[in-house]
Amino acid sequence: MDPQYEGLPYRPCVGLMLVNAEGQVFVGKRIDSKEGDSWQMPQGGIDKGEDLRAAALRELHEETGLPETLVQVLAQSREELFYDLPEDLLGTLWKGKYRGQRQWWMLLRFTGSDADVKLDAHDPAEFNEWKWVAPDELPDLIVPFKKRVYRQVIEEFRELI
Repeated sequence: MDPQYEGLPYRPCVGLMLVNAEGQVFVGKRIDSKEGDSWQMPQGGIDKGEDLRAAALRELHEETGLPETLVQVLAQSREELFYDLPEDLLGTLWKGKYRGQRQWWMLLRFTGSDADVKLDAHDPAEFNEWKWVAPDELPDLIVPFKKRVYRQVIEEFRELI
């Protein structure tokens, strides 16, 4: 890592593994990706003073349009998971204030129907497509710098999915 970025903090964030009754995981295709097909689970920053559960449910609604009444919170990761941004994104993403993200992960069970998903519920939208995938497919869909975190999330939540 470039020494000028080593002292930067990690951005506090919450990640959401949203699973349906069949044990498949929600992924959205990022609108702003420059890496082609860039899929990810919903995630986002935790506002100063914001409770983790409140942040998770806010991000869920902003990115999928789903209200909290259509999910059950099943679990939270035992610890924060960290990732560093690749060199080409350092200094540009998040106004250059962070070197990567520190994420708490929540496992949520979706109790609604696919018609309840509204990617345009928030402006600007984060995703332009979405789909359900098997948990073990996730690392193949995600950008390389997040693969390790996704593998850790899958392993931690596997028995509850």
